[in-house]
Amino acid sequence: MSDPHETRASLLVRIRDQRDGQAWSQFVEIYSPLIYGFGRKHGLQDADAVDLTQEVLRIVARTAERFEYDAKLGSFRGWLFTIVRNELRTWLNRQQRMVVATESPRLEDLPDDAAESASWDQEHERRLFAWAAEQIQKEIQPATWQAFWRTAVEGQAGKDVAADLEMSVAAVYLAKSRVMARLKELVKELG
Repeated sequence: MSDPHETRASLLVRIRDQRDGQAWSQFVEIYSPLIYGFGRKHGLQDADAVDLTQEVLRIVARTAERFEYDAKLGSFRGWLFTIVRNELRTWLNRQQRMVVATESPRLEDLPDDAAESASWDQEHERRLFAWAAEQIQKEIQPATWQAFWRTAVEGQAGKDVAADLEMSVAAVYLAKSRVMARLKELVKELG
């Protein structure tokens, strides 16, 4: 297993090497649900959304070694969004040609780029949070995680959480603060 403190900002550089299974595994773990969810949101059936995901990952794998990240030219997630949207358009065009009268999603049903891009960004942020939370939960004690989750996510009072977990109120807030800092660090490294 990789060092949990390894800088993940290098992930885009690492996936250039097709043999770096660890980098590709991490990339797929983070981005597959995002791509799949985008397809499902636009009416694709499960198998079709899986196919869309695989096709996008194949394109990324094929182009990764030539990918040069330059923040001035746009974000990685914007580049990935463009690939996903184009592949969805291609898939929908193919479907429309194959079946004239269908209840399948239609190309003209896709929302405009600005609205869709905002939705993509929100889903990307949710996925990054879920991934980072999963990583951190593996690193820390269950009581520390519960203190964080119950106060930061569920909005419970620190006093109540402290009593339930048999911790001091200060320890609950310290746990919350440390987990929040680690979450921000992981998300920033990937974002």
